[in-house]
Amino acid sequence: MLIGLTYDLRSDYLAQGMSLEDTAEFDKEETIAGIEGALRELGHQTDRIGHARALIRRLEAGDRWPLVFNICEGLQGVAREAQVPALLDLYGVPYVFSDPLVLALTLHKGLTKRVVRDAGVPTSDFVVYETADDLADLRFGAPFFVKPVAEGTGKGCSARSIVQHSDRLAATCDALVARFRQPALIEPYLCGREFTVGVTGTGRQARVVGSMEIVLLANAETGVYSYENKGHYEDRVVYPATDPANDPVAAQAERVALDAWRALGCRDGGRVDIRCDGQQNALFLEVNPLAGLNPVDSDLPILARQAGVSYTELLGRILASAIARVRA
Repeated sequence: MLIGLTYDLRSDYLAQGMSLEDTAEFDKEETIAGIEGALRELGHQTDRIGHARALIRRLEAGDRWPLVFNICEGLQGVAREAQVPALLDLYGVPYVFSDPLVLALTLHKGLTKRVVRDAGVPTSDFVVYETADDLADLRFGAPFFVKPVAEGTGKGCSARSIVQHSDRLAATCDALVARFRQPALIEPYLCGREFTVGVTGTGRQARVVGSMEIVLLANAETGVYSYENKGHYEDRVVYPATDPANDPVAAQAERVALDAWRALGCRDGGRVDIRCDGQQNALFLEVNPLAGLNPVDSDLPILARQAGVSYTELLGRILASAIARVRA
């Protein structure tokens, strides 16, 4: 099968003058090459398309593909990840990973938590903050954790995200709103264990591929899996594989992750982040239905590898889910 590849190459945007932080979610050449190599190893041909504007040019020129492997993060707005799938839907081209509705919903962490909470999936309380008037909805006390409502890769998360006193909450939120031009999300600070869970498949066919714990080392920024800690993970973070058969907290984290994945309608493959409260109750944190796929240092390939699933096999499972959906 000829599979088109849509992606945002980080070097392209850096060359346009965007900052390292602005391009943090975009992909390196080695990621595109890794995906391309795995798909070819699975017996497919590939066609590099590139970003959304390149896709538009190809579509208007009449190009079509039996399937597109889409990892575009998109540009601008809280629905930016939905841009490429929406274009592909418009032209009737099938693709891997979730549809525009899911991608628009799940990038907005506040709306995502509303849906999973309504589905009975355990998640912490929260408030979406645009102005100080929104603090009237606050029903929980300090310490708080504050982050942008629609960013990934730990952007906007630092030690300053942990707010110990309510009189500092508005100022911290206002700074994030101004910096990222979007609302902030306020949650109780969860002091328990943290996990990331990999999922492949769709609906009732979705399965946990593996999970790993996130453990901060002594020289890490304290208490938060922050942008800086993620960027310097080599000497700040370790990622031990979990043993859910003998670790009830890890087993609970995997159950919560799979329930959230299914409730949100996510497809084919991705990750769910879980954090525990002080009593080690696993709570849904957020979902990444367009998880990083760098063969070496992205979380989903790492946890799959720890579970005995090779990079090519991981992509094979993701692709099999998409092909089954398309054929159905």
